[in-house]
Amino acid sequence: MPLMGHLRELRSRLVRAVLAIAVGTIIALVFYDPVLDFLTRPYESIQPLLLERGIDSELVITGVGGALQFQLKISLVVGILLSSPVWLWQIWAFVLPALHRHEKRWALLLTATGAPLFIAGAALAYLILPKAMDVLIGFVPDGVGSLITGAEYFNFIIRMLLVFGVAAEIPLVVVLLNRIGAVSAAQLASARPWIVIGIFVFAAVATPTTDPLTMLFLAVPMTVLYLFSEIIAKLTDRKRRKIAARTELADDELSPLDD
Repeated sequence: MPLMGHLRELRSRLVRAVLAIAVGTIIALVFYDPVLDFLTRPYESIQPLLLERGIDSELVITGVGGALQFQLKISLVVGILLSSPVWLWQIWAFVLPALHRHEKRWALLLTATGAPLFIAGAALAYLILPKAMDVLIGFVPDGVGSLITGAEYFNFIIRMLLVFGVAAEIPLVVVLLNRIGAVSAAQLASARPWIVIGIFVFAAVATPTTDPLTMLFLAVPMTVLYLFSEIIAKLTDRKRRKIAARTELADDELSPLDD
């Protein structure tokens, strides 16, 4: 396909992706109240605990146009998530013709595995949000109220979901590096202690709370996923060595051609 043909196809797929995001955003606006209830549920669930400790915390929206901006921001993010199958397919369909057969197979495998891993990580983050917020708001001194703006609260939730979701992609990264020959299972095993330390350091920095429990909720699954990816890399290396041995044996058995 000539360059102009690629550009026209790219424009067409971008338009479809933008339209899908727009439709998803409109749907999120229509169902804004249930979406807002889902997002604020972790905060509402810790209110009794905060009141028992004498902490008066309230979720507020500031500014004349703050409520509208907050609603549009939430709806846009939810719209991007709702329309993700469409715009991800547009990206995939644009790249697909340029891939070889084995590259298509690996791309499909990575996509099919990456999405559930990200969702699982984000779901774990949502489950520990009440604990994380309880710890952070618990630092409020006696006699001092806590006002949390809608924008701050929403950014906090998005950060937690993204950090846990991206962290769950560790097996894909390790397996991909092993597949292309960048690292071997032996190298992963020798570097395991330092990688585990790095995982805990990352968890301590990435989580916005200061309590060790939230850090462990992120670090332990990351460590387990890394160990699982190391096992996959070991199996891949073993299979690669067997194929190489069979190829070498076949070459040795070839007889020279007669003149």
